[in-house]
Amino acid sequence: MTVTLALAGDTMLGRGVADEIAISGPRDLFSGGVREAFAEADLALVNLECCLSARGRKWEAPGKPFHFRAPPIAAEALTGLGVDCVTLANNHALDYGPDALRDSLDILERAGIGRVGAGADADDAWQGIVLEAGGVRVAVVGVTDHPSDFAAGPGRPGVAHADLETGVPGHLLERIGRLRADNDVVLVLPHWGPNMTREPLHYVRRAAKKLLDAGATLIAGTSAHVFHGVAWPVIFDMGDFIDDYAIDDLRRNDLGLLFLITLDRTGPSRIEAVPLRLDYCRTRLAADADHRWIADRFTRACAAFGTRVEARDDRLVIEAPPS
Repeated sequence: MTVTLALAGDTMLGRGVADEIAISGPRDLFSGGVREAFAEADLALVNLECCLSARGRKWEAPGKPFHFRAPPIAAEALTGLGVDCVTLANNHALDYGPDALRDSLDILERAGIGRVGAGADADDAWQGIVLEAGGVRVAVVGVTDHPSDFAAGPGRPGVAHADLETGVPGHLLERIGRLRADNDVVLVLPHWGPNMTREPLHYVRRAAKKLLDAGATLIAGTSAHVFHGVAWPVIFDMGDFIDDYAIDDLRRNDLGLLFLITLDRTGPSRIEAVPLRLDYCRTRLAADADHRWIADRFTRACAAFGTRVEARDDRLVIEAPPS
């Protein structure tokens, strides 16, 4: 039996998006087409690039310009899409300090949404989660390579931080191996590399190979704010999903992809990428020139890894290579 996994990138529900939620509520952020695409999935995961809280104070760090905090009701935007799990392993989970992170953990739990990549201490932050649908067990772990001052520690809330540029820590590789032994699929959600890169850096590619060798069966990264190519079974960067960010006219961070992954107990077999248009604080399906730009960019980015993309209806499809 096959199941479908929906994966989306940076989901920022604070700042301008929070203002829209205050005006229109949390369930008007995504178009009907986006909701319908999510409804095809048995399991759904996103990278939550903000805390959920009404408390806290801005994290004081040199050179940190952005702080994202969404109101607790923003969790309904996630449940409205059917999100089962979020990764908090990113550079915004602690934007408003440990109290706001603790609130995020509590709010997600009350909403019935799992989380990885951050926690009440280091053990909690590194703990994976196992999701199940159609008899397929999917283990999920999250990790971020920045910022180091967000790192969880003994008795200290924070994120699962690893300096991937210097190598993948052995404890993460061992965790992946243990999860693979007990589950069908191991999904790693890394937040890696700098913003606005057009392709993954060398150390990101090196880290991906290490994760695969350890037992990861699917990797879906974030951090660049623009989507990268796929080197099966690695989606190097999923790009943005919803935000209020300034638009780069060349890299087009207002155009993104939702990924629908077909998998069974042997792992993933197909990736369908659904083109998206990010309007200010709202997301809809891309059309016309936007759709063509995404298709061209994604096809070329994947070709750089020897990955073939086929256009089927309004989607961009990658089939698993022959074993």
